[in-house]
Amino acid sequence: MRVAVGLSGGVDSSVAALLLKERGFDVVGLTMKLWRGTFAGGTRDACYGPGEAEDIERAEALAKSLGIEYRVIDCAEAYEKAIVAMFRDISLKGETPNPCVFCNAAMKFGLLPRLAREAGVEFDKFATGHYARVVRVGERFAVRRAVDEKKDQSYFLYRLSQGQLSQVEFPLGGMTKREVRAIAAEHSLSAADKADSQDFYSGDRNELIGEKPREGNIVDMSGRVLGRHCGYWNYTVGQRKGLGAFGPKPLYVVRLDACRNEVVLGTREEAHSAEFRIGNMNWMGIAPTTGKISACVKIRSTGAPLGPVEFEDGLCRAPGEGLFGVAPGQSAVFYDADGTILCGGVIRRAEAGATA
Repeated sequence: MRVAVGLSGGVDSSVAALLLKERGFDVVGLTMKLWRGTFAGGTRDACYGPGEAEDIERAEALAKSLGIEYRVIDCAEAYEKAIVAMFRDISLKGETPNPCVFCNAAMKFGLLPRLAREAGVEFDKFATGHYARVVRVGERFAVRRAVDEKKDQSYFLYRLSQGQLSQVEFPLGGMTKREVRAIAAEHSLSAADKADSQDFYSGDRNELIGEKPREGNIVDMSGRVLGRHCGYWNYTVGQRKGLGAFGPKPLYVVRLDACRNEVVLGTREEAHSAEFRIGNMNWMGIAPTTGKISACVKIRSTGAPLGPVEFEDGLCRAPGEGLFGVAPGQSAVFYDADGTILCGGVIRRAEAGATA
């Protein structure tokens, strides 16, 4: 069997390629070229930035050392039109974008393998260094949380289609990060000590948004002005630090009002949501349904799934005090008790205030 591995130049994808090679697969390395210098960028490690050239050199050197075929696939124009444009549009709507989620489904597991095949690269499966596992649930495919809970990346993969999942391999899903780095060191891989990427962009996010500073009010839940901001898109729901306003109690961003050009702050209790709407669903471990689902949910990439909550016909209801920092634009991903993704979608609207 021939397996194509998405090589980023980092330790995870490097070890994934090594393990597949050792298992006897015919391996080919593929790297997405995303950066063409449209923005100023920075120096911090990221998926999108001027450090890409060094990552490609490292990936090419790895492929040579393993004796595998290697191709660089230019996806830069499509990435800017799809992912960067989406990031800008969602930010200016006063929502919190999640570019990595949509990049995985549309680019890494979509455009990259398609363009590679069009370029004459043949393969049966596509693999990456993600910390996640693919499982069968009846007749369906689903992503399950990784063994290493701290490194689990299942949240970022919830939009993969059934067709994509049927051809995916995640060699690191049953391993810990420590084990992966130990394998890289044992085989003297150049990426053994390379730091993990911390964000999708290496520069100032305002470069991608392309909006001039726009002053507006920072207000409390009653509309009282607490301070001024230079762009509501620089804030996110649940944020506490760097607000530019103070109160008798710690304050958090509760809502971004793009129409009024306001950043709305409240107490931690007021930053909880009893219920919220979800759209743009992707169904994974279960078939599409409008019926009631009881499951745990992740509303941000970090931390463990919370709940259980109830989800029915696009509405998620959280018991007790509700969920903190439910940010429109982010994703809500629902898991069963085994850590398998049932479904997920994009948060559209949250009702502030804890439940009684």
